[in-house]
Amino acid sequence: MATISLSQRSTTFDHPKNGSVVEEISGLIRVHKGGYVERPPVVAHASCMVPLGLEVTATDVTINKFTNLWARVYAPCNKKLSSKRPLVVYFHGGGFCVGSASWACYHDFLINLARDACCVVVSVNYRLAPENRLPAAYDDGFNALMWLKQEALKGTVNELKGCDYSSLYLTGDSAGANIAYHVASRLVSTPILSPKGIILIQPFFGGESRTMSEKHSTQPVNSALTLPASDTYWRLALPVGFTREHPWCNPLARDAPRLSDMRLFKTLVCVAELDVLKDRNIEFTSTLAGLGAPVQSVIYKDVGHAFQVLHNYPLAQTRTQEMMAHVRDFIN
Repeated sequence: MATISLSQRSTTFDHPKNGSVVEEISGLIRVHKGGYVERPPVVAHASCMVPLGLEVTATDVTINKFTNLWARVYAPCNKKLSSKRPLVVYFHGGGFCVGSASWACYHDFLINLARDACCVVVSVNYRLAPENRLPAAYDDGFNALMWLKQEALKGTVNELKGCDYSSLYLTGDSAGANIAYHVASRLVSTPILSPKGIILIQPFFGGESRTMSEKHSTQPVNSALTLPASDTYWRLALPVGFTREHPWCNPLARDAPRLSDMRLFKTLVCVAELDVLKDRNIEFTSTLAGLGAPVQSVIYKDVGHAFQVLHNYPLAQTRTQEMMAHVRDFIN
């Protein structure tokens, strides 16, 4: 897989300004006072084409043309497999504000996940903030599951015909892991589908009080997430006037839905040792375990946030292979 660099901070914004800049994460997003949003093409987009030798097929499907909700579906095409494959619904990262199911780094990662874990993957392209603040991404995730329930009856997408809808896993990294968690929470009261588990890769949670890793973790120049960037993402993603103590940001907040409900799902939390979110991810896992939830966590040494898609650490490839093996064992 190609290495994606987020350290190219000189990336230019090509569009004319529309008012003064009110929020910016250098090289990724700039928001103007008039509401205009710029997102430079820091990551290449990829079509759904997959090289023949990788033994995976992919297709893009429209879920809701009015909200531009769509997904990319990956399926292993190993003819020797006679049983149905697990179904993984994946939400990409990007602080709710950037990213796409068509980003080349996610395309490569999910091709490998479908092949190595022998599962069908539905990568959801949800609406982004600040144009569509939360809960828009949660709504899109839930609507994607409603579409999957209908698709289970219709059988119109070839790549989904070999999947086992009773072996469903909600998955995502960073903001996508946050989405997976909150969609799972909705399913407790509205069980349109019943996931067997959720996989949270470096889940993007926050809070007003700082953890030790947030206060003292020194991030390299190519880090995918710094504390100032995290704060900016939350200001852009949460409804205006909400703080980081809102349950959408902090699942351990006083007003958050009951974490005990998550005992319905087995959970895998993947933590990066050098991530500013490390301590928050560990605290979340420990709290779930204390409530009796079937949760396990893995800490990946010497790598930081989003290493599995950005490959911006020397050991990223090795740790990504380890993560693939853990996910494969978890869903099979």
